[in-house]
Amino acid sequence: MVRSMFQASKRKEKVAHIRFSPAEYDAVEAAASAAGMTVSAFVRSLSMEGAGVRPFLGEGDRLVLGLLADGMRAIGGNLNQIARAINTGTVPTEGDLTGSIKDAHSVATTLASELAHMTRRSAAARRGEGA
Repeated sequence: MVRSMFQASKRKEKVAHIRFSPAEYDAVEAAASAAGMTVSAFVRSLSMEGAGVRPFLGEGDRLVLGLLADGMRAIGGNLNQIARAINTGTVPTEGDLTGSIKDAHSVATTLASELAHMTRRSAAARRGEGA
């Protein structure tokens, strides 16, 4: 019987030996269990991501993180201007302070939410559930 390329690529014939301390192995085993995976599948998935064969972040994830990084840079610029004004004896308006704080909170909250979604999608992909 002739196997398709897909079936052949799913076969795991090569072995890579890796050593862990007991504490390291316990941590890897717990993480694999939390992801609903065997230790082998978990380490294989992380290795493939680390080698860039299967990137952790998809193109959409990179775009979202890029936009959030741009937002953080803009907020950093605003905060620097406020600090510079305070250091020269100028008191920023309440609106400037409030707006900068709200912007920082908004971007930080969005970043935390996106990272949580990316983590869930990555874990689902590791388990083969599709994102």
